Amino acid sequence: MIDRTARPDYRPGREFLLRATERMHLTARGYHRVLRVACTIADLDGIPQLRRTDIAKAFSLRRIASERR
Repeated sequence: MIDRTARPDYRPGREFLLRATERMHLTARGYHRVLRVACTIADLDGIPQLRRTDIAKAFSLRRIASERR
């Protein structure tokens, strides 16, 4: 379900998501967690589709959370 609803709005967003996923060696679970957080960020901004900035914020929050462990 998340794959159908959480799609970046244009090519740079999709490419950023895939490159960052590969670089961080995310599992499918981690990939979907980032998408869910990015969706929440977009929703809070009142934007219907994910932007590159939403995805970048989600990855930065993931990085901050992993550094605190």
